Amino acid sequence: MHYLDNAATTRVLPEAAEAAVHAMLEEFGNPSSLHRMGLEASHLLEDSRRTVASALGCLPEEVYFTACGTESTNISLHGAAHLNRHKKGRIIVTEIEHAATINTAKQLADSGFDVVFLAPDATGHITPEVLSEALTEDTVLLSCQLVNNEIGTVQPVELLKAKAPKALFHIDAVQGLCRVRLTPKKWNCDLMSVSGHKIGAPKGIGALYVKKSLRLPPLTFGGGQEKGMRPGTEAVPNIAAFAKACEIRMAHFDEDYAHVQELADYLRQQVAAELPDAAINGEGDIPHVVNLSMPGCKSEVMLHVLEGDEVYISSGSACSKGKQSGVLKALGLPKTRTDSALRVSFAPFNTKEDVDAFIAAVKKGVKMFRR
Repeated sequence: MHYLDNAATTRVLPEAAEAAVHAMLEEFGNPSSLHRMGLEASHLLEDSRRTVASALGCLPEEVYFTACGTESTNISLHGAAHLNRHKKGRIIVTEIEHAATINTAKQLADSGFDVVFLAPDATGHITPEVLSEALTEDTVLLSCQLVNNEIGTVQPVELLKAKAPKALFHIDAVQGLCRVRLTPKKWNCDLMSVSGHKIGAPKGIGALYVKKSLRLPPLTFGGGQEKGMRPGTEAVPNIAAFAKACEIRMAHFDEDYAHVQELADYLRQQVAAELPDAAINGEGDIPHVVNLSMPGCKSEVMLHVLEGDEVYISSGSACSKGKQSGVLKALGLPKTRTDSALRVSFAPFNTKEDVDAFIAAVKKGVKMFRR
């Protein structure tokens, strides 16, 4: 099997799975209970929070555990909007965000906020100049991805925030965690969303950074867990697994990055040599995501051809479920490119053999299309 769809989800690290099992079988108390078992679970919860905070580049008290990156983003955008509910000011997001941001922004537009979607340049970047043109005195929120999940571009978040010093700033760092060193203080970031299953933790666990000075209202109400920000009994096994994945990936950050860079370079070399008709989409700033098109070869059909050879990739965001990529469309690419896009996304466990298998399977698919 050759799994190259790591931007969609990753294989759970054995150590993370072990951490979850230990929490489920040994330290399974409710962390809100006052007896010994509850205190043990509470200690595990807070130890995990410190580990995740280290990966996020923030204080432990600024980390709130959620179910996923989507929930973290919803809490951020709805919370920021609620703080400014009487102003109904401008909210600025980009056209190339994840669906969690795009659809939340559209809902806020329906409720009366002035929502503006910024277009990227041809490389997939949002420029400070474009942001400046969209800013108004009543801009209350700016939200953008750190790393794009389809083309791997890294946005100049520090420069963007500098253009909008009065607005709350939310960063979707789901694809950036353990791929880019996160520095929310340096970026003057107020809110930041991350997810565990992109780095070797199970699905069903995310986190939200909230700047210490910011008091954000919750979306849901209950027993007051996570300081009332995200009530409900904490999923300690998933949280422990998330912390273990953060610990491992951050300990190997430099070597992982170098390995993935080598794979991405090798992929581009092989594409140029073996697939001369291919076109690279966007200018990925990190090596973990490479997006290319094979004009004349429909993505969904090509995916099935590759699957037949046990090569697993995607055509874009897993959440789009085969719909035309809004990211590639925003780049101004023609339909022949957007309809034939293939996203290869690497993890540290991938090898050059995976790349070779991908190239061979695509060549096989191209021959089938062009008979």
